[in-house]
Amino acid sequence: MTAEERYSRQVLYRGIGAEGQRRLAAARVAVVGCGAIGSCLASLLARAGVGSLRIIDRDYVEPSNLQRQSLFDENDATESVPKAIAAARKIAAFNSEIVVDPKVADLTPANIGDLLAQADLVLDGTDNFETRYLINDYAVQQRLPWIYAAAVGGYGVTMNILPGETACLACIFPAPPHGVVETCDTSGILNSAVSLVASLQATEALKLLVGARIQLRSTLLSFDVWTNERSEISSARPRDDCRTCARREFTHLEGKGRPHITLCGRNSVQIHERERPIDFAEMSARLEPHGTVRYNELVLKFWRDDYEMTLFPDGRAIIKGTADIALARSLYARYVGS
Repeated sequence: MTAEERYSRQVLYRGIGAEGQRRLAAARVAVVGCGAIGSCLASLLARAGVGSLRIIDRDYVEPSNLQRQSLFDENDATESVPKAIAAARKIAAFNSEIVVDPKVADLTPANIGDLLAQADLVLDGTDNFETRYLINDYAVQQRLPWIYAAAVGGYGVTMNILPGETACLACIFPAPPHGVVETCDTSGILNSAVSLVASLQATEALKLLVGARIQLRSTLLSFDVWTNERSEISSARPRDDCRTCARREFTHLEGKGRPHITLCGRNSVQIHERERPIDFAEMSARLEPHGTVRYNELVLKFWRDDYEMTLFPDGRAIIKGTADIALARSLYARYVGS
């Protein structure tokens, strides 16, 4: 199969054309988070011929993901395959011509420079504002474009961020939401809302990558596919008093007050205080007297009482069955070590 044949219908579209397709083939895009939005994004961009995709995700596939996370299947969920790895495998099956670099990692101030190095564009597939503020800090500091997106229930929202030209995330949201915040665990989520926001985000990415900047939307766009409500807020200009893009205070990039992050829809806490290589065979033998254990080369799963621990080779863990950070840290220290 030739590239001309594969992308012929896209090249026919006058907004892309042959030159635009060549630009897409040369582009390098980082997708941070490969859950609902991220997996849809990665699929759309891979099918469009974006030449290099780096997929960064800290999590693994579960059965509840399959309702909306379009790159995964039942076997991925049964085997608890890390999402970045599962996505890379699926993309290779339908487009072997592009380069996919999966990174099973949590994006942190310590590794963001390495994980986003050489990217032309960063796309938000995350599920929390802490990570989004971190991306925003790095993008503003490096003048790197990125596109914010989120979805919960029937609601979706997205915004293009071009540092130095448009508002940044902190211009629009000076502080993260407080009080009771809807999540997919409390309010559910429609896969159609996910698909729509990812499609809008992917289209804006294509515009930017082919050089059609005049066509980029300069608003924070939100919509609800169930109630048909829709709104737009201008994001065309940075805010004069923005702490990030005006005062250039990169508090999230500096790691100040970075918390453990509970995971959307999971009643889970991620433990990632420090890296430590884990020998799964040795750890399995150590844990077997205390509960049920199974592992493959990618993850180790341990069940004890009402809790489930998923351990990754670098020592990071997801403790499922609690949102209590102190309890999660206690369980980790007890069974893995402090």
